[in-house]
Amino acid sequence: MIDNPDKVLQVDPHFPDADTIERAASCIRDGGLVVFPTHAFYGLAAKALDPHAVEAVFRAKQRDPAKPVLILISTLSEMTELARSVPDKAVTLIRAFWPGGVTLVFDGVAGLPVGVTGPSGKIGIRIPGHPVAAALVRAVGQPVTGTSANLSGHDPAARTEALEAAMLEHVDVVLNAGTLAGGKGSTVVDVTEGGVKILRPGRISLAMILTALNG
Repeated sequence: MIDNPDKVLQVDPHFPDADTIERAASCIRDGGLVVFPTHAFYGLAAKALDPHAVEAVFRAKQRDPAKPVLILISTLSEMTELARSVPDKAVTLIRAFWPGGVTLVFDGVAGLPVGVTGPSGKIGIRIPGHPVAAALVRAVGQPVTGTSANLSGHDPAARTEALEAAMLEHVDVVLNAGTLAGGKGSTVVDVTEGGVKILRPGRISLAMILTALNG
């Protein structure tokens, strides 16, 4: 249950109000945490390149520091600033499935917060497809975290009513877009090796990925 209704902002899932999005984006730019809708579940956004903001995400989720959180971006130019290289197979998958659907794992550039790279130095990146998520990331003007808004190891929430009080204590704004689709989240695909490796099954199947890669 949400302890403070004043932190909840109602938002149209298809045509989000610009002032509402800017209020949430301003909170993120100031170092705060925002719950926002994605295709399947609610996510938790903070400045992905700010170590203190990323640490706040881990505290809110009670998450193992060794398990990095993915990054949401709004433009491909942001990706080239975060990834050490972008293989041709990644470009093919981007053209086929972005925005949304697939999170791609790259070798990260030096100096990124450990919360988004973990011990491996790799980063997961996606351009979100949900209209509210996409508008929020654009308004923030920099990469944000895209982890699910739940305590680590617990089920993700498709409704704001299902968000956990222990996590919400750390949250500044909740963008309520109603009940989300649920089901599977994005498919996480590592493109750093010779082929592609599915790290987490999701909405986009291996068969769909192989079909895209094979033209």
